[in-house]
Amino acid sequence: MVSRRMLAVLLSAVVGALPLLSQPAQKPAAARTLVRAGSLLDVKTGKLLDSQTLIVVGDTIQSIAPSAQVPVQPGDAVIDLSGLTVLPGLIDVHTHLTFNTNFDPYYTLTQTDAKEAINGVVNARATLLAGITSVRNVGADGYTDVDLRDAINSGQVIGPHMQVSGPLIGITGGHCDDDLLPFRFHAAGDGVADGIAQVQHMVRQNIKYGADLIKICATGGVLSRGDDPQASQYTLEEMQAIVADAHRLGRRVAAHAHGAQGILWATEAGVDSIEHGSYIDDAGIAAMKKHGTYLVPTLYLEDWMVQNGNLPPFSHQKMVAISAVAKQNIKHAIDAGVKIAMGTDAAVYPHGLNAHELDVYVNQLGMAPLAALQTATVNAADLMGWSAKTGSLEPGKWADIIAVEKNPIDDVRVLQDVKFVMKAGVVYKNEGK
Repeated sequence: MVSRRMLAVLLSAVVGALPLLSQPAQKPAAARTLVRAGSLLDVKTGKLLDSQTLIVVGDTIQSIAPSAQVPVQPGDAVIDLSGLTVLPGLIDVHTHLTFNTNFDPYYTLTQTDAKEAINGVVNARATLLAGITSVRNVGADGYTDVDLRDAINSGQVIGPHMQVSGPLIGITGGHCDDDLLPFRFHAAGDGVADGIAQVQHMVRQNIKYGADLIKICATGGVLSRGDDPQASQYTLEEMQAIVADAHRLGRRVAAHAHGAQGILWATEAGVDSIEHGSYIDDAGIAAMKKHGTYLVPTLYLEDWMVQNGNLPPFSHQKMVAISAVAKQNIKHAIDAGVKIAMGTDAAVYPHGLNAHELDVYVNQLGMAPLAALQTATVNAADLMGWSAKTGSLEPGKWADIIAVEKNPIDDVRVLQDVKFVMKAGVVYKNEGK
């Protein structure tokens, strides 16, 4: 039998231990990764800082300081990039990761959602390893880009941060429709909608199934059969309805628009970005400046097409016509002060060559190298609504870090050969020391 005295002693011991038992266990300090940069480029100012260390904890930059002030602590991982220039990961706001560079109509007809999903896994990896750490994917069939985004976010596959649109929204018989098969097949694109009620429904449906943004076709296109890139497709009223619903539901709108009228109407309707803008004129430029609309040129694909393209006849002539005028029109818009974010239309040329777009801006259009770099960093992040997360190397932002052999302000082509890629604190490529 246990005496009352022994019970009292035991009870006293238990009660005394309760405060200790109720206290949470002390968590070990988060592991740090020290990224030792030979030079660090501030893409907001163009200033180059020597011998800087970025302290990365988890997926975030904790702090940045001169390397001499950051001694190694027990448990630190150290990445030596002392021979390289470090800058934020690049952003491409116009990709199609689930599509490939094959313009044979028969190939297009044989594609399935499953095949496109597999394409996405391969192309997302190639894009990330090229130094593109964030993308807007503006068009995919069957919501395959939604699934790709989710697989990347869960760590199942490798790829950049993604915002995705799901199916392109367009008119019957327009650039975003399925226009290769005859009538008896009754084929239609996943996002075809006509009239105000239908376009509102399609916006809501895309959001229901996971879209981060809405992509519409305001004009005809190049790779589609039977339409004219200069012809408007959606009416001003239809686009106003699309934008009103999308913005109310917290989604931004990107508008494929080559022709001048479509550019003007889409801008007046309130879209957030004009994609391509090949035939932009003074009225469109004035409207875009008034509304603060971004222009997303996709110009490198024209150069790639000249050397490598193998388009079907119904697309070839349209590509020739657009290539003859687009660069001079885009240069006029840039010189006039329209905001620019880098987009490439990756899939119309091979994935992973995204940084060639900046070469066009600088060496063909005369854009200042820092301004060009900003189109793929701070501007692109602003367009995506991600300025608090990415676009520059600052404490509190994602640890999306790339490194190249020299300052890209001196030679923007160096971005075509990225030596180091970290996304959200994880290293995916390291060809440095």
